[in-house]
Amino acid sequence: MQVAVTGIGVITSVGIGVDPFWDSLVEGKSGIGPVTRFDADGYTSQVASEVNEFDSAEYMDPKEARRNDRYTQFAMGASRLAVDDSGIDLDSCDLSRVGVLVGSGIGGMETIERQVGTMLERGPRKVSPFMIPSLIANIAGGVIAIEYGARGPNFGVVSACATGTHAIGESLRIMTNGEADVMLAGGSEAAITRIGFAGFCSMKAMSTSFNDDPSRASRPFDKNRDGFVMGEGAGVLVLETMERALDRGARIYAELAGYAATCDAFHITSPDVEAVALTECMNGALRNASLKPSDVDYLNAHGTSTPYNDKSETQAIKNVFAEHAMDNLLVSSTKSMTGHLLGAAGAIEAAACCKALQTGIVPPTINYEEPDPECDLDYVPNQARNIPIEIAMSNNSGFGGHNASLIFRKA
Repeated sequence: MQVAVTGIGVITSVGIGVDPFWDSLVEGKSGIGPVTRFDADGYTSQVASEVNEFDSAEYMDPKEARRNDRYTQFAMGASRLAVDDSGIDLDSCDLSRVGVLVGSGIGGMETIERQVGTMLERGPRKVSPFMIPSLIANIAGGVIAIEYGARGPNFGVVSACATGTHAIGESLRIMTNGEADVMLAGGSEAAITRIGFAGFCSMKAMSTSFNDDPSRASRPFDKNRDGFVMGEGAGVLVLETMERALDRGARIYAELAGYAATCDAFHITSPDVEAVALTECMNGALRNASLKPSDVDYLNAHGTSTPYNDKSETQAIKNVFAEHAMDNLLVSSTKSMTGHLLGAAGAIEAAACCKALQTGIVPPTINYEEPDPECDLDYVPNQARNIPIEIAMSNNSGFGGHNASLIFRKA
């Protein structure tokens, strides 16, 4: 069974909605700035990729929005944008065959932080009865399903920074197994909070060298990269069986053609420098799509701007693509502009792959200023490239060693 991408919804610092998002990527626009959601004085990293123009009331009932965490508000917003973009009439569908897989790597961090404060200041009886359903990482999928009456497959996908990619890939499996005709798939994250930021700062995982020049902080594959930049937002794709999409005359962004998942089984946070499992993951996705490495034109890399990840991922790409990686494969990290959306990263990067296939434009890796001898591929530095592509791959990896790869084919 073939699966089509017919709708895209994104909420990011560089744009809300697929067109503003894509235009920003093509222009090489950074959405990274000083932290404004809390006072970052005293934090080693003081830059983030915040969504500053989001109004939850545009996407859900204000009363429901108050009961839900910011990550669920983002997820609902991205889902509504995706459904509207697809032109699908869900009321005309068999809703028992419409599913939702919208995951989160962390879940309701803001809710946890706020309610712990309430308990410490005012006592346990003042804790909100909505705290538990608001914070759990599966609730976004439940809220979306309630909104649309979608009674098909629906569960929480939680695999740190690979969450969005796993959610889309598992949706592909569900559909090819004949269990659903339509899936809303992706990820959402809203972890830019005092405690969330403090935790990542304590791990020394985030960029600290560009607090005075935030737009330059995320610099994947550049020799002077020093850590990732935390982002927030959501991405959701509408997936339909190709037959159904063609029958209703839908605009098709791309075919979702392949997926694989592996685990490093190496370290809870550090990638395997030999990249054995990520290599196996990309090879598995190629087999699933019945493609050869040389068929892939563009790879949207995980590319976090951390010293170890970018080096390890470059090695994995070389392992899989060999001479093709050095001669013809285009690789870029859109995290250079959006920051790292953790559990939502794979979803917005899948959206970027679909738009690259549709438009024949490959988005750049910005802030690529000084090459790293250990990262020596064509990372599409600093400017988008107009070049028709037929096959795109997207990689994501997460703490715990989780890897996921998706393959998209031009419609």
